[in-house]
Amino acid sequence: MAAATVAGIFHCRSHNCHHHLCQHAHSGERRPWLHEIRLGLLDHDTGNLWNGTGREDGLDLNVELAFSPHLALWHGQIRPNLGLSVNDRGNTSKIYVGGIWQHLRRNGLIFDLGAGLAVHDGEIEDPQAIDRKQMGSRVLVRFAAEIGYALTAHNRLLLLFDHVSNGYTADPNEGLDTVGIRYGYLF
Repeated sequence: MAAATVAGIFHCRSHNCHHHLCQHAHSGERRPWLHEIRLGLLDHDTGNLWNGTGREDGLDLNVELAFSPHLALWHGQIRPNLGLSVNDRGNTSKIYVGGIWQHLRRNGLIFDLGAGLAVHDGEIEDPQAIDRKQMGSRVLVRFAAEIGYALTAHNRLLLLFDHVSNGYTADPNEGLDTVGIRYGYLF
């Protein structure tokens, strides 16, 4: 690691580089491994969205971490993420991992798209559990979209839509949608 940093600094100085990574290397600062943490309160199993029906109820307490390594793509950055949503009434909770494409506009508007996999503790296939979603598989595909605003350099307020389902790889496939509000703190 130290050798790579020294080599990077040498490369930057010898090529008169003004790239932000080079400037960071010159400052002697270490980059944090965590880019952002988001905390949210979500409406669990919101009906009449992608999944069509809402059978479970309650609120989901959500925490998500976005990590610092990133790849620049289409005027944004793709970052790895890890999250957890826990239902306050004992309905389906999940842990998820994947990536998010984040785009911040100059006017402070934020737009994110996420994709990955989720593991849940809900029902898989139990016709007797009429008040629970039948997910068909323990591992699900997750898609998310988020829009928000950067209040300050470190504080963000966002609206989230989150969908998980087995993507028609198993039967039944009653997807689960959540919507809600999240606060983000950027490191």
